[in-house]
Amino acid sequence: MLVIVVENVPPRLRGRLGVYLIEARTGVYVGDVSKRVREMLWEQVEFYIQDGNGVMIWSTNTESGFDFKTVGKNKRMPVDFDGMKLVSFSPETEKNDEKEDSRKA
Repeated sequence: MLVIVVENVPPRLRGRLGVYLIEARTGVYVGDVSKRVREMLWEQVEFYIQDGNGVMIWSTNTESGFDFKTVGKNKRMPVDFDGMKLVSFSPETEKNDEKEDSRKA
């Protein structure tokens, strides 16, 4: 099983994903493809992503039963925690910096 979720990507990328996977919802692509096709699709996502972001999740033989990769700007970042991949939230530096600047003034 493979799931790719993309946001704010060009129509060209959506079309390429739609050839191999079913678009269950806008930007959510699901399918059952080989490792070779999965890697080719991820190369396409990385190449055409532009200002968007995406995540690819696939079934594999790990503790959690799946693995994932991300690309593009996003608050959620994958972190390896003792061999288990978890998601960490990045701090919102822009908003925090603006609050600190307004307090100094």
